[in-house]
Amino acid sequence: MNELAGLADAAGATVVMRMVQERARPDAATFIGKGKVASLAAAAAEAAVDVVIFDNELTPAQLTQLQEKLGRKVIDRTQLILDIFARRARTREGKWQVELAQLKYLLPRLAGSSTGLSRLGGGIGTRGPGETKLESDRRRIRVRIQAIEKEIDQVRQRRSQLRERRQKQSVPTVALVGYTNAGKTTLFNRLTHADAVASNALFVTLDPLVRQVKLPDRRELLLSDTVGFIDRLPHALVAAFRATLEEVVEADLVLHVIDAATPDRERHMAAVRRVLEEVGAADVAVIDVYNKIDAITPEERRRLREADPAAALISAEAGDGVGELLQMVASRVALDTRRLTIHFDSDKPFDREQIARLYRVARVISHVATNGRVVIEADVPRRFIERLTTPGPDEMGDVE
Repeated sequence: MNELAGLADAAGATVVMRMVQERARPDAATFIGKGKVASLAAAAAEAAVDVVIFDNELTPAQLTQLQEKLGRKVIDRTQLILDIFARRARTREGKWQVELAQLKYLLPRLAGSSTGLSRLGGGIGTRGPGETKLESDRRRIRVRIQAIEKEIDQVRQRRSQLRERRQKQSVPTVALVGYTNAGKTTLFNRLTHADAVASNALFVTLDPLVRQVKLPDRRELLLSDTVGFIDRLPHALVAAFRATLEEVVEADLVLHVIDAATPDRERHMAAVRRVLEEVGAADVAVIDVYNKIDAITPEERRRLREADPAAALISAEAGDGVGELLQMVASRVALDTRRLTIHFDSDKPFDREQIARLYRVARVISHVATNGRVVIEADVPRRFIERLTTPGPDEMGDVE
């Protein structure tokens, strides 16, 4: 209920009343049953409520029944999340993704088909009623869905091309994921020295950001900030944001940012893992990053370390533990490496470019330059080795 209140606040609503009901199963007509509907209607009238929000997804029939009996607007959890996303979307891509999710949610909920809604009058025994307003609305929505999906496919192709280019340059990519308001954007700003909007509110980041990070060993990687996850994230949203979430699927490493101070920590972690599985990112290497450790006691920090020794404990806001996290990232993205000794000719422009690239993607152990020849010993990511060992037209140095 606290999370639902947070979502309502993020949508611009003021919570004036809460009501909980325990039932063995939802009522088919009104979800909460006749008696509860009556008491809810009376309480809503007394508190001058404008909107009633349910923490579940309601069927079209339930929505209709509830609005009639309560005499005020009724929305469900999915509609609330979609509304927040619509408010937060800033880029054209983000707006497309939200609109697609909204249309897919709306399509099965259109109702009201009758000849009274006809656009064409019935002929005298010769013509049918023509296309009803419902049919016309459904057709327009399907056409719009197809148009948006086409635009998002083009975005997906552009992202794929950018990822291929990054892979050719062998720059490791790390994606931040986590429950909404876990502190991903604050950590992103801390690591990249960026100024992305961060706030103590739900779903502030919708549009993915990618920035460069310099590791302690002078290599570089690309860090991407992604949309926050939430328990029971609507499937329409997961589908709509698939192009964005592909950044996570293709990443070399995922940092799962966890709010260490929330009492619902385990539930949040499980929700994030479910979404990762849903988008096909379950097999990507993950480091659990417990954030906001400045808000928990030393005893709680000790228990976290004992329970998950491989995790990082940080405060993204204060900077505590961030240096150690970078060391962990450096060691993880360097796991799949091979130590090579490579000879370059410093007079060749291509070799000079390769030396610069080697410093960006590998951990250089030694660099010796004599008489125009350069010998570098380095731990090189295996996916970059092929580019070093593939002979060019008198371009590439010797590899040992």
